Amino acid sequence: MRALLWEGVNELAVRDVPDPVLRNDGDIVVKVRRTVTCGSDLHLVGGYIPFMRAGDVLGHEFVGEVVEVGSGVRNHSVGDRVVVSSFIACGRCWFCRKGLFSACDNGNTNPAITETLWGFSPGGCFGYSHALGGNGGSHAEYVRVPYGDVGAFRIPDGVSDERALFASDSVPTGWMGAELGGVTPGDVVAVWGAGAVGQMAARSAMLLGAEKVVVIDRLAPRLQQVVCFIGCDVIDYSSTDVHEALLEYTGGRGPDVCIEAVGMEAHSSGPGHLYDQVKQQLRLQTDRPTAVRQAIYSCRKGGSVFVLGVFAALVDKFPLGAVMNKGLTLRSSQMHGQRWIPMLLERMERDEIVTEHLATHVMSLEDGPRGYQLFKDKADGCVRSVLVP
Repeated sequence: MRALLWEGVNELAVRDVPDPVLRNDGDIVVKVRRTVTCGSDLHLVGGYIPFMRAGDVLGHEFVGEVVEVGSGVRNHSVGDRVVVSSFIACGRCWFCRKGLFSACDNGNTNPAITETLWGFSPGGCFGYSHALGGNGGSHAEYVRVPYGDVGAFRIPDGVSDERALFASDSVPTGWMGAELGGVTPGDVVAVWGAGAVGQMAARSAMLLGAEKVVVIDRLAPRLQQVVCFIGCDVIDYSSTDVHEALLEYTGGRGPDVCIEAVGMEAHSSGPGHLYDQVKQQLRLQTDRPTAVRQAIYSCRKGGSVFVLGVFAALVDKFPLGAVMNKGLTLRSSQMHGQRWIPMLLERMERDEIVTEHLATHVMSLEDGPRGYQLFKDKADGCVRSVLVP
């Protein structure tokens, strides 16, 4: 089959690789119909997560058709149209029973790296380095899906592939930030990042009853999408002092919930960005926490900060004193997709959540390297590149 491979830092190629096969009785094989780039993939492409090997297949957000099922599969049949959670979970361990699917004890078959880095290993993820299992990614014609009854979900007839595609990762990630961030009716919510995840976090906050939601970014096409398709307020940080703007927006109090949806390659217009960038390039820190710092400083006293962006290891100048003295609740997680995808598909069917506008560039899998270049450079207004095998 054809697949988009990581071949080195900022080097991608589409080549022939072996077709996936069933390894366990709970596996299914899915023929990919749509797969999409994600901001966290850029950390892999750029070498910021150093656990890739040449020839690894990228991608973790996809929809497809079931073409083969293991003998133990009960919920799926050949021909089912499914969306698959990006994180792999067994559904049976203590963490899965608590709804903490991305913390599954069995989804990552190569836990030693992350146990060394973080003390414990999270679950596995498609196409996301050998630190998270070394699983084949979704930028391919076919994907083996472990624990198929747990991680794959039939798509309602009324939901298109284009819409359901983002239920694989972006929408449940955004929903998680709003729900676990503690959004309640009447809250004021600020979201850093106007990409797909940030937009879905903002929409989720609105659905959970937030009175006011504002999204912060510098890219005009993305801010325009927020206004047109999400229907909330925006702040362009390249021309506005974010902290002062948020104080004015909230009557001097600060947002009740701040959601960081940027991650380890954050930008800013201040000198702190240059400091973080130099330290990251020199490998004196692994991540740029610019947006996290700003969210912590801007959140109201006693408020909540939720970190959705992907971080790898270590950051500098983390404002722990502000967290403690302001009485903030700080939370974060990888995405517990299995917990929310069925509900989110229902909301998609009712048009409460729309995502088609995020697919600004749709192209063949063969054009995958170009799709990633557009996405990385944010060229031509690219929000997400969707690849069609």
